[in-house]
Amino acid sequence: MREDFLHYLWKYKKFDFTNAETTQGEKVLLIDSGTHNFNSGPDFFNARLKIGEQVWAGNVELHIKASDWYFHQHEKDRNYDNVILHVVWEDDVEVQRPDKSQIPALSLKNLVDKNLIKRYRQLFASSQNWINCEKNFKDIDDFTLRHWQERLYLERLEEKSVLILDLLGKSGNDWEAVLFQLLAKNFGLNLNGDAFLSMAQSLDFTIVQKASQNNLQLEALLFGQCGLLEKQLNISYFNQLKQEYSYLQHKYNLDNTGIIRPKYFRLRPDNFPNIRLSQLASLYFIHQNLFSVLIASKSLDEVYEILNVETSLFWREHFTFPKKHTERQKSLSTAFKDLVLINTIIPLRFCYSRARGNDGVDDLLFLIEQIPSEENKIIQNFRKLRKSCAENALHSQAMVQLKNTYCEANKCLDCAIGVKLLQQKT
Repeated sequence: MREDFLHYLWKYKKFDFTNAETTQGEKVLLIDSGTHNFNSGPDFFNARLKIGEQVWAGNVELHIKASDWYFHQHEKDRNYDNVILHVVWEDDVEVQRPDKSQIPALSLKNLVDKNLIKRYRQLFASSQNWINCEKNFKDIDDFTLRHWQERLYLERLEEKSVLILDLLGKSGNDWEAVLFQLLAKNFGLNLNGDAFLSMAQSLDFTIVQKASQNNLQLEALLFGQCGLLEKQLNISYFNQLKQEYSYLQHKYNLDNTGIIRPKYFRLRPDNFPNIRLSQLASLYFIHQNLFSVLIASKSLDEVYEILNVETSLFWREHFTFPKKHTERQKSLSTAFKDLVLINTIIPLRFCYSRARGNDGVDDLLFLIEQIPSEENKIIQNFRKLRKSCAENALHSQAMVQLKNTYCEANKCLDCAIGVKLLQQKT
């Protein structure tokens, strides 16, 4: 038995509340179960109850055993002085307020349907499963799954907003600068995202804007800040970049000593830092008002066209400075553009709409639903349980959120799927 099950029983009134009595024998009439509190303090705020002949308004605390009140030292915390009912599974000790008055206790042990307890135990029965509900995941109706996926995706957007709002605060609400920082992080992918972000944050965005008039100069700025121009090479292009960066470093008093250095280990050549930085430079060279262009874009095809950039000419024949290969174009792939949309453009537009007081959620949901589902281990494992669980990027983002935030933490009773399974009849 876990406390979150008691929270579920109380919140959704999944017990025989018509026969509820305190352990002192007084009738309990549940008027309002209150607001579930996920922070410190009592579990439910502002509940309304009638105990005996007295109507009470206040907070409710839940424990497996009544003695947990003292184990958690609530008697020393003034936040619990306004608890009007102690809901427990087992009432093993009398609990008193600081003034020595007894807090009424309601034991749920004999008020809960045995089949519900059985379904609850089955849900958490195996620690060997990939997710707790994997045997029944395929049985959830489409309406419940799709509605929950939409909520999960919005929850994921909220989480991504934390970084965006932090960057906005540090940049003085410069949306253009924040876009550049997010794009840099995105172009670095998992391995070099933090390195590219540290590079982008080290630059005043006005410097980037000035350098974007000249693609060679912008490449030099990005390469130099990332520490990729510190070797001695007898290569004309390399030395041009180095000379440009030296000029910029002196002009703007640039310092790259504290910047995380990019890595190459286990990267596919197309994802090498120099390739991605060259593509990022090309994007800003072509679209010097990039933020406005992206915000104004209406369709997926428009965004794809904006992101239709490639490396500079040197990198058509190189993956690294010294080694030459047969010439080929190195453009952003559609899959990479989708990652930029999912991780940068849509979250930024979400924050921008809210900042302007607009409700642009429906447009963003429509946009991400046009993007194909991501392919990763989490999606592959969910598809083994239910083939149609991820048909677009909204679904795949939702399933990642589900696995990482709910399944991994055993928060089944906060999950629409877990709640639905508990409601099903055996």
